[in-house]
Amino acid sequence: MNEPFDPRAAGKTRSRFRPLSVDKIEVGGFFGPRLDTISTTTAKMLFDRCIEAGMLDQVDPDRPNPGIVIPYQDDNPHVTTQMFWDSDFGKSIETAAYALNRTPDAELEARVDEVIDAYGRLQQEDGYLNSWFIRIEPGKRWTNLRDQHELYNAGHLIEGAVAYFHATGKRRFLDILCRYADCIAKVFGPGEGQKHGYPGHPELELALVKLGRATGAQRYLDLARFLVDERGQPPLYFDLEARARGETPEDFHFRTLEYCQAHRPVREQDAVVGHAVRAAYLYAGMADVATEFADTTLDAPLERLWSHLTEKNLYVTGGFGPSALNEGLTFDYDLPNETAYAETCAAVALVFWASRMLGRRPDARYGDIMEQALYNGALSGLSFDGETFFYDNPLESRGDHHRWVWHRCPCCPPNISRLVASIGTYFYGVADTEIAVHLYNAGTAEIDVAGGHVTLTQETRYPLDGAVAITLRTASEVEFALSLRVPGWADGATLRLNGETEIAEVRDGYLRISRRWRSGDRVELSFDMAPRRVFAHPKVSPDQGRTALMRGPLVYCLEGVDNGSDLNSVVLGDDVTLEAAEEDILGGIVRLTARAQREVWPGNALYRTAPPSREATVLSAVPYYAWDNRAPGEMLVWVRREAGQ
Repeated sequence: MNEPFDPRAAGKTRSRFRPLSVDKIEVGGFFGPRLDTISTTTAKMLFDRCIEAGMLDQVDPDRPNPGIVIPYQDDNPHVTTQMFWDSDFGKSIETAAYALNRTPDAELEARVDEVIDAYGRLQQEDGYLNSWFIRIEPGKRWTNLRDQHELYNAGHLIEGAVAYFHATGKRRFLDILCRYADCIAKVFGPGEGQKHGYPGHPELELALVKLGRATGAQRYLDLARFLVDERGQPPLYFDLEARARGETPEDFHFRTLEYCQAHRPVREQDAVVGHAVRAAYLYAGMADVATEFADTTLDAPLERLWSHLTEKNLYVTGGFGPSALNEGLTFDYDLPNETAYAETCAAVALVFWASRMLGRRPDARYGDIMEQALYNGALSGLSFDGETFFYDNPLESRGDHHRWVWHRCPCCPPNISRLVASIGTYFYGVADTEIAVHLYNAGTAEIDVAGGHVTLTQETRYPLDGAVAITLRTASEVEFALSLRVPGWADGATLRLNGETEIAEVRDGYLRISRRWRSGDRVELSFDMAPRRVFAHPKVSPDQGRTALMRGPLVYCLEGVDNGSDLNSVVLGDDVTLEAAEEDILGGIVRLTARAQREVWPGNALYRTAPPSREATVLSAVPYYAWDNRAPGEMLVWVRREAGQ
């Protein structure tokens, strides 16, 4: 077990860049209509579908006990997705909180309060709160952390409680979850008689940091640090736990604790392995702990893990985890397109991880990946009408992959919904004397910095175009630094301050302006949004001889509704110009078009001695996040290419 953390040994104290709470931000622009859809449609629908599935029957002790509604899995007898229902309710409450922050709705608020009251009645005298282990499997609490998501559920309930407090000011759910967090802290810790365990599915770690920030209680931050530090320490807790159940570690369904990132201490880990969502949640918690405790001993492993993912295992869409078998990683450069799993929750979790890496300092490497995963791999998981969802996100489809209404494991619908509904909290990071702008989107933020209060307003149509204007309003002059991310895809940026060209310090991909700011100061940024081609490393065999199209942060795809069938017959020359034009479809997009060739195969013969002929065609591409929102059909991201003459 690790020795108690000593901040003096971890390195010098550094700035902590924390996000704004949702009640400090108004969101317009690109994300505004999506937030409105969640507020008017998705948030209520999530509650409808959770209750239809029987979740409130399990939570509310005043209702008849439903028993086991979803059987244990045939291939994993420790698990039924019914165990995860508290997490689904937690994320749905979190989504509703953000929706209520944007659009007050007495009916929705009453429904949330009904569920909160049920959890209040369910809570045990010692603070314990898990509907499965109280009502369905009593007497088995804390016996299988590896498989049964007990602490994971607690994390999502905590996040829902913090969000509901910020959005409504109501403390009841927050107080309930503080009692539960205190119960967990009594059971788990480094002390004599405490369990040295940690979540099988990481999530509680980052939730405790949110709780500590919201309440100001150091004990929650300390517990988060313990869970991170203890993970993977010998003797391996999950092996001890298995033996206590009368099993052997070899009985584990997934064979290796790499699946849940518990195979070695976190500071010794150097590769992203196992279940993709679990991995990114863990790394997000590690980054949060590194930020809160100025723990530089976590920097090296975080950097190793970040590099391993982004340099060898990340889809161009920002999705990751190619395999459905473990919902996660396989081997380096294994990035198939048609069979890509790339779970929506994994892209959401990568946004979480990237945003928390930015908590340590502004660095465009993290902001770029956060943007890439957000606009592509995550946003594709939610339909424009807010009613259907992708679980997996392939980069190629023959026309049979579509969003679904619900799922036996409905983790993705409330996860993508809560991310989009809280998107403003990812725009900024605030330290004592610095504001970092990570993402560009129209809206207003209320920020306390350097002993003053600043109202920051963004005006932009991003990502439709690359012009951004930021206006600051203050009651009096305030001296601080304003750091603005220059996306890695941009060929530089132009910067003007109050109409004059400004030369700013460039630090880790951010333009940094440090000055005494006056009310009315205006910063203008402009990025070139020319379409571009992207090519994959030769070791990514499915993408050899192919190219992906991008403009700004957006990955593009071909859809059958625009290009007909047999999308793999389309060939794009490297020297052909890509044209961009705005269209008032799919919520407003920029469509890419180009002259291309289509291969034609005469007759029905499977093989011929003559190559196919070619005919001229026009390639038409739309943003990947928007696919499968019109007529069903094929989809393709990686287009066959032909070298220029």
